[in-house]
Amino acid sequence: MTDLIFIMLIVAMLWFWSNSLQAREAAMSVVKAHCRRLDLQLLDDYVALTGFWPKRNAEGRIQAWRSYAFEFSATGVERYNGKIVMLGRRVESIYLDPYRVADESAE
Repeated sequence: MTDLIFIMLIVAMLWFWSNSLQAREAAMSVVKAHCRRLDLQLLDDYVALTGFWPKRNAEGRIQAWRSYAFEFSATGVERYNGKIVMLGRRVESIYLDPYRVADESAE
Protein backbone atom coordinates (compact mmCIF):
# COMPACT_ATOMS: atom_id res chain seq x y z
CA MET A 1 0.00 0.00 0.00
CA THR A 2 2.85 2.39 0.81
CA ASP A 3 4.40 1.69 -2.60
CA LEU A 4 1.15 2.60 -4.35
CA ILE A 5 0.91 5.91 -2.50
CA PHE A 6 4.56 6.64 -3.28
CA ILE A 7 4.03 5.92 -7.00
CA MET A 8 0.90 8.08 -7.09
CA LEU A 9 2.81 10.92 -5.43
CA ILE A 10 5.60 10.67 -8.02
CA VAL A 11 3.08 10.63 -10.89
CA ALA A 12 1.33 13.69 -9.46
CA MET A 13 4.64 15.53 -9.14
CA LEU A 14 5.60 14.66 -12.74
CA TRP A 15 2.19 15.82 -14.00
CA PHE A 16 2.52 19.12 -12.09
CA TRP A 17 6.04 19.68 -13.45
CA SER A 18 4.92 18.97 -17.02
CA ASN A 19 1.86 21.20 -16.66
CA SER A 20 4.00 24.02 -15.26
CA LEU A 21 6.43 23.79 -18.19
CA GLN A 22 3.57 23.91 -20.69
CA ALA A 23 2.05 26.95 -18.96
CA ARG A 24 5.43 28.71 -18.94
CA GLU A 25 5.90 28.00 -22.66
CA ALA A 26 2.40 29.35 -23.40
CA ALA A 27 3.14 32.52 -21.40
CA MET A 28 6.46 32.91 -23.21
CA SER A 29 4.89 32.68 -26.66
CA VAL A 30 2.16 35.20 -25.75
CA VAL A 31 4.75 37.64 -24.35
CA LYS A 32 6.95 37.28 -27.46
CA ALA A 33 4.00 37.96 -29.75
CA HIS A 34 2.88 40.93 -27.62
CA CYS A 35 6.36 42.48 -27.68
CA ARG A 36 6.65 41.90 -31.43
CA ARG A 37 3.25 43.57 -31.99
CA LEU A 38 4.34 46.66 -30.00
CA ASP A 39 7.83 46.70 -31.58
CA LEU A 40 9.49 45.99 -28.23
CA GLN A 41 12.49 43.81 -27.49
CA LEU A 42 12.00 40.95 -25.00
CA LEU A 43 15.17 40.88 -22.93
CA ASP A 44 16.92 37.71 -21.76
CA ASP A 45 14.27 35.62 -23.57
CA TYR A 46 12.58 34.47 -20.36
CA VAL A 47 9.51 34.69 -18.16
CA ALA A 48 9.91 34.01 -14.44
CA LEU A 49 7.15 32.57 -12.26
CA THR A 50 6.30 35.08 -9.53
CA GLY A 51 3.01 33.70 -8.23
CA PHE A 52 0.96 30.53 -8.19
CA TRP A 53 -2.48 30.01 -6.69
CA PRO A 54 -5.53 27.79 -7.27
CA LYS A 55 -8.41 29.94 -8.48
CA ARG A 56 -11.87 29.40 -9.99
CA ASN A 57 -12.43 30.20 -13.65
CA ALA A 58 -15.64 31.67 -15.15
CA GLU A 59 -17.28 28.22 -15.16
CA GLY A 60 -16.46 27.67 -11.49
CA ARG A 61 -13.74 25.05 -12.07
CA ILE A 62 -10.50 25.36 -10.14
CA GLN A 63 -7.48 26.12 -12.30
CA ALA A 64 -3.92 27.24 -11.70
CA TRP A 65 -3.50 31.01 -11.57
CA ARG A 66 0.07 31.95 -12.45
CA SER A 67 1.87 35.27 -12.80
CA TYR A 68 5.15 35.65 -14.65
CA ALA A 69 7.57 38.59 -14.77
CA PHE A 70 9.71 39.56 -17.73
CA GLU A 71 11.86 42.45 -18.90
CA PHE A 72 11.64 44.37 -22.15
CA SER A 73 13.16 47.38 -23.89
CA ALA A 74 11.80 49.87 -26.38
CA THR A 75 15.09 51.56 -27.28
CA GLY A 76 17.62 48.84 -26.51
CA VAL A 77 19.11 50.94 -23.71
CA GLU A 78 16.67 50.91 -20.79
CA ARG A 79 15.14 47.86 -19.12
CA TYR A 80 11.47 47.83 -18.15
CA ASN A 81 9.40 45.27 -16.27
CA GLY A 82 6.35 43.46 -17.52
CA LYS A 83 3.94 40.96 -16.03
CA ILE A 84 1.61 38.38 -17.55
CA VAL A 85 -1.15 36.69 -15.54
CA MET A 86 -2.64 33.42 -16.73
CA LEU A 87 -5.52 31.30 -15.48
CA GLY A 88 -4.93 27.84 -16.84
CA ARG A 89 -3.82 28.46 -20.43
CA ARG A 90 -5.89 31.64 -20.79
CA VAL A 91 -4.25 35.06 -20.54
CA GLU A 92 -5.92 37.17 -17.86
CA SER A 93 -3.78 40.29 -18.34
CA ILE A 94 -0.49 41.66 -19.58
CA TYR A 95 1.01 44.67 -17.84
CA LEU A 96 3.94 46.73 -19.11
CA ASP A 97 5.69 49.46 -17.14
CA PRO A 98 5.49 52.86 -18.85
CA TYR A 99 8.41 53.01 -21.29
CA ARG A 100 10.25 55.53 -23.42
CA VAL A 101 9.43 55.37 -27.10
CA ALA A 102 12.39 55.54 -29.48
CA ASP A 103 12.59 58.89 -31.24
CA GLU A 104 12.88 58.04 -34.92
CA SER A 105 13.29 61.68 -36.00
CA ALA A 106 16.66 61.84 -34.20
CA GLU A 107 18.19 59.25 -36.49
